[in-house]
Order: sequence, then structure tokens, then C-alpha cells
Amino acid sequence: MASGNILLIDDEEKLRTLLKRIISLEGFFIYEANNLKAANKILDKEQIDIVLCDVKLPDGNGVDFTKHAKNKFPSAEIILMTAYGNITDGVQAMKNGAFDYIIKGDDNEKIIPLLNKAMEKSKLQKRIEQLEKQVGKKYSFENILGQSSLIQDAIMLAKKVAPTDATVLLLGETGTGKEVFAQAIHYESKRAAKPFLALNCSAFGKELLESEIFGHKAGAFTGAIKDKKGLIEEADNGTFFLDEIGEMHIDLQAKLLRVLETSEFIKVGDTKSTKVNVRIIAATNRDLQQDVADGKFREDLFYRINVFTIQLPALRNRKKDIPVLAEHFLAIFSKKTNQRITSISKDFMEHLQNHEWKGNIRELKNVMERACILANSEQLNIDSLPVEFLLNTTSSSNNQLSAFSLASVEKLHIQRVLNHTKGNKTETARLLNIGLTTLYRKIEEYNITP
Repeated sequence: MASGNILLIDDEEKLRTLLKRIISLEGFFIYEANNLKAANKILDKEQIDIVLCDVKLPDGNGVDFTKHAKNKFPSAEIILMTAYGNITDGVQAMKNGAFDYIIKGDDNEKIIPLLNKAMEKSKLQKRIEQLEKQVGKKYSFENILGQSSLIQDAIMLAKKVAPTDATVLLLGETGTGKEVFAQAIHYESKRAAKPFLALNCSAFGKELLESEIFGHKAGAFTGAIKDKKGLIEEADNGTFFLDEIGEMHIDLQAKLLRVLETSEFIKVGDTKSTKVNVRIIAATNRDLQQDVADGKFREDLFYRINVFTIQLPALRNRKKDIPVLAEHFLAIFSKKTNQRITSISKDFMEHLQNHEWKGNIRELKNVMERACILANSEQLNIDSLPVEFLLNTTSSSNNQLSAFSLASVEKLHIQRVLNHTKGNKTETARLLNIGLTTLYRKIEEYNITP
């Protein structure tokens, strides 16, 4: 049986009563209004799925009302009813967003199937809106973690520029979250409902990159058997994120400059321009000013993309944020790996905070995923960290041995075997092929926690 809310708008009480009886039997809940003023009050207050509306009403016209209602309540489907069929009104009603336009009396038998179809479309539209909100929330600034002043300053700048159409240049080392910032800027902008497309310029050679960005016409080169839209055209009315823009060939930089200056470009093999309305966000880990001085990057393009610059901090410069990031990744990967891991040991966290993180947040994410896979208890311990990670971590702890000493490797190995045997020293000594007395001496010497 059907379900949903229907608003019936008609000034003829007998017709409303008849339609209400017919439609209610199908399981729909009916709201009634005898004019547009009363109808608007109901629409503002209730969740209406379908509006069944007469064309001629005491205080207005249903065709005009359709445009207003669809702008304000896009997921509501509107079916117009008229006693006098009029092709002009019917065409205008559909242009204004009506689901259908029917004749009273002649189409009564079509009402229920029509309502069922309209209800399916309304619920699908609401589901799409819900998913769009979830996507927007996923990529919001709220999901950029960290309380350090450096990251908060970057977020503040990004929030200020997001509502504008200004070109943004994101600077930062690899793995600092440049694409995450680009997505947040897009989903906080007026373009949020339009596409966000990203391309890494370092992943393609010159010819292929030109085709990926600008598209091509059939026959433009060997293998181009049909026309292809470039990503910049696919992102029309949305945002195009160009990562590692410093790697773009200087010839292609001229074409990108034209887009920024005229909103036009020419596809590979084409003779006419294509118009596009797109916001550009660029990112790089290079020193573009030095590249300009070296002749590797166009000075005019640099000034066009450098309208609003945001510097993203390296993880080693915001170490107070490492615990919250680690806990965040722990929650993700413990669930992903079906492990019940609830905490991080003090030693484990010390190693995270004392690591240099040349790969930044991306490296931390990878380390946490690997640790969750290797974990054999409800707490992440240092035995879940790779040896090379431990040896390359600088620690201020008095108990930590030199990262380059043989003793460091010995201490780590003993700790791992003790963890494996769950603290059984006799079994640990046997596996290490050393005497029990020697093991006790090593435990004391290295200050190992059994």
C-alpha cells in the first residue's frame, strides 16, 4: 500500500471530498487547501511529497504557483488539474517544473497510477538530497582535525575564501591534505551541488595531460576515435582541482591561463573555442616563485593562480595534533580490519610524536593502518610498528637507545618476542637461544617492560 503526504488544492469542496476519499483509500495522507495562501502555509509547516493543484484558484494561477513551489520545495512533485485543457498552459506548466497536467473528469482513472509515479520520483529526489548533504558533511571543514594554531589559521583562511569564486593556491608538502582542503572549499561554496573534479598533473605526460584537461575531437591524434570532453568541461559550474600544478608543461600553462582570463579553451584538434564556467583550485609542493625565476613556470599564470594562497603546515610542525589524528585513524582502521582495538600505548604514541613524518598525514595514516593489521591485543603497542619506523624515530626519552645502534635493534627484538610469548620469559629465552639469566640482564639493561 502506498504512503506519503499529498496536498490537495481546489476551491471546489465537492471535488476535494471526492478526490480525498479516492486517494486516501490508497494509503496516502491528505492535506487540503481551498486557495494558494492556505496551501503555502501548509507547505511551510508540513513535509509534502505531492501537490495536486487546480489551475484556476481564487487568489492565483496554478501554473505560476508551480514555479514558485518548485523553487522553494524542489523535491515536491506538482500535478496540475484543469477543467479546460489548454495547450499553452500545459506547456508552460511543464516548463515551470510540473510533473504532469491533467483534465478533470477525463483523467480521473489516471490519478492513482500518476500519484504512485510522482511519489517514486519525490522519494528518489529526497534520497539524492540526503546523500548530497552527507557528502557535503563528509568534506566539510569540521572534518579537518587539529587544534594547533597553524592548522586553525589555514582553516580560517579557507572558510573566508570558500563562498567566493576566487582562484585558490594551496601550498604544502606531499601528504599535508591539500585535496581535503580543496574539497572542503568546494562544498562550502555556492558551487557545492555541482561537480568537484581533481587531476594530478604529475601523473600524465604533456599530450595525455592536455587531452585529460581540455578534451579532444575525433581524429585529433592516433587512437582518438570519438570526441571526448576534458575534465575542465566536465567540471562546468563546479570546481576543478589541479594538484601538483608545478609539474604542468609550460605549453599547457598558456592554455590554462586563457581559461582563467577568458573562460574559454580549445580542445585538441578543434578550431573553435568552448566556453566554461569553472572555479580553479591549484596545489603544489614546489617553490613556484623559484620555478618562475628558472623559466619553468609562467609568471603571468603564477600571478593568476596566486590570487589567494593558503599554506598547509607539515605534520612535524603541528605535533600536538598527532594524538587526535592517530585516534581518528585508529577508529577507522580497527573497524576496517575487524579488530577490537580500543587504545594506544604510551610508548606507541611517543614514537608517533617523535617521528619526523616526511610523508605527513598520509604517512601517519599508512602507519596506523599497518599497525591495526598487525595488532594482537586491544591496545596498539610498539611491536605493531615497523622496525625501520622505530629506527628512524628520534626520541627525547632517556630510556630510548640511539636509533643507529645495534642495541636498539636488540632491544626491539627482545620486546617483540616477549610480546609474542605474552611475557613468558622462559619461552622467550628459548626462542632467542639465550640463557634465562642473560634475558633478565637484557630486560634490566634496556628497561624493557615485559
